[in-house]
Amino acid sequence: MQVLIIRHGDPDYSIDSLTEKGWREAELLAERLSKLDIKAFYVSPLGRAKDTASLTLKKMNREATELPWMQEFFGADIARPDADGRTIVWDWLPQDWTKEKNYYDKEKWADSPIMQDSTVLKEYQWVAGGLDKLLAEYGYVRDGNYYRVEKANADRIVLICHFGVECVMLSHLLGISPMVMWHGFCAAPTSVTTINTEERRKGIASFRVSSFGDTSHLYAAGEPASFHARFCEFYGKEGERTD
Repeated sequence: MQVLIIRHGDPDYSIDSLTEKGWREAELLAERLSKLDIKAFYVSPLGRAKDTASLTLKKMNREATELPWMQEFFGADIARPDADGRTIVWDWLPQDWTKEKNYYDKEKWADSPIMQDSTVLKEYQWVAGGLDKLLAEYGYVRDGNYYRVEKANADRIVLICHFGVECVMLSHLLGISPMVMWHGFCAAPTSVTTINTEERRKGIASFRVSSFGDTSHLYAAGEPASFHARFCEFYGKEGERTD
């Protein structure tokens, strides 16, 4: 089977919807997705994800299933050591989090005092469990670090959600620490990540990424990708955030 994970369009967080640019991105995404044979759509319950999905669903005369575990990591914040208050875990400064070797370990990343003082691991497990339940509905059942194939198929499903939760899903499927995903990858708004099953021996499958964060539908139409979720390319670059 094939799973497409899509980040919502350029966001207006103040109203949990999209900016004018975000709506243009969502329209171009709809043009792209409408050309595909898609078994089912799944969407985060948050407004910016549902609004992004709405143009594709309208164009294809389809509906999407809302999955609560696909919403962004509310409550999964950490006490960042360089600042007062709490912040989302993927906005942590590299000179701080990279000091801890366990953050690179897929089994030990949540063992530090900072992580233990948060709900990040609980949220991670909620997402991983929700994803495995969904995949089991399509015949792929988690068995240790691979998936047991109970009903092989070529179904294509689309998940429209958020950057943080996308990284968690990829972390779980690929066996990579989410810290590496959150801090080493960036999925631009309406970008498409494509994941395929590989069943090299009958009944045993793994998931493999063939493209991450693809925004070709934007560039083909002359629409630049949004900068949201990234930090400045070099310190002091005008219009790009440092924190």
